[in-house]
Amino acid sequence: SSHVMLCLGKEEILNCTGFLGYYMPEDVNLYWLFNQTFPEKCSDIPKNEPSICEEEFKELRLGNKFYATRLLRIKKVTDEYMHHNFTCMLQVDERTQIKTVKLKKGSTRDLPVHIFTTGMVLAVLFACVAVAVVFVCVMFRVDLVLLYRNICRRDDTVGDGKEYDAFVSYLKDCFSPTGEEREFALKILPMVLEENFGYKLCIFERDVSPGGAVVDDIHSFIDKSRRLIIILSQNYISDKAIYELESGLHKALVEKKTKIILIEYMPISDYKFLPESLSLLPSKRVVKWKKSKSLPVNSRFWKNLRYLMPAKPTK
Repeated sequence: SSHVMLCLGKEEILNCTGFLGYYMPEDVNLYWLFNQTFPEKCSDIPKNEPSICEEEFKELRLGNKFYATRLLRIKKVTDEYMHHNFTCMLQVDERTQIKTVKLKKGSTRDLPVHIFTTGMVLAVLFACVAVAVVFVCVMFRVDLVLLYRNICRRDDTVGDGKEYDAFVSYLKDCFSPTGEEREFALKILPMVLEENFGYKLCIFERDVSPGGAVVDDIHSFIDKSRRLIIILSQNYISDKAIYELESGLHKALVEKKTKIILIEYMPISDYKFLPESLSLLPSKRVVKWKKSKSLPVNSRFWKNLRYLMPAKPTK
């Protein structure tokens, strides 16, 4: 007898093949017995097939050798079949050969359908959640960073030797027909950043006493600041602020001491008037002011600006 490893719940086929010799005998019979009974014949209609059925007898010739073969089809292997014998009998002329097959449980080759389905659903859900998390992190990166700073009370200003959080550079003379940039720099910007979020700004016109060497003072105050905020407009480069910009660019790009934040206060159609080195700054360091839409403290403008400012606990 021999043992065959089969998987429960699967359809299996047992093959009985017998060697007939070097010629085809006239009287050949090959058949299966299950539990000492003859199984039914397999039909061409799968729905009508019994749980165990026998295929048609076939004769084969390989070279000068002759064989007989017959298949036994088990529609679904169950525990019951493990306790019975499957017998293959070959009768050639007056000789009879018998081979007994016993079934043993084998390892499951495929996962059960419900486990496979559950796994696939979980894999798809995990992929969707991962994509959603990445999307949220990208779309709401600024909000998440600000929330993290607020919860952890993170402070990047401690012990860096700087006196100001930002030096504000803006158009100071009469080139602006309405003086909006000046009002924004002297009133709106400090009102929000200083009074609401605890930042300390250096605004030359407000904080520096008249007299002294302007060039040296500007250089010194930029050096004491963690950021250089440039309120950019079409008229900016026409003003004395050009020195502040050049000093800031030198510290940002060459000395790497001060990071620049550009506030595009008014839409700029042509950037050619700006120094070429300004194009080396990342576009993510540009924040656009959209007038009344940007006024609320919780607007996207102030969130983006705070994101670019050093982390500092809100008072």
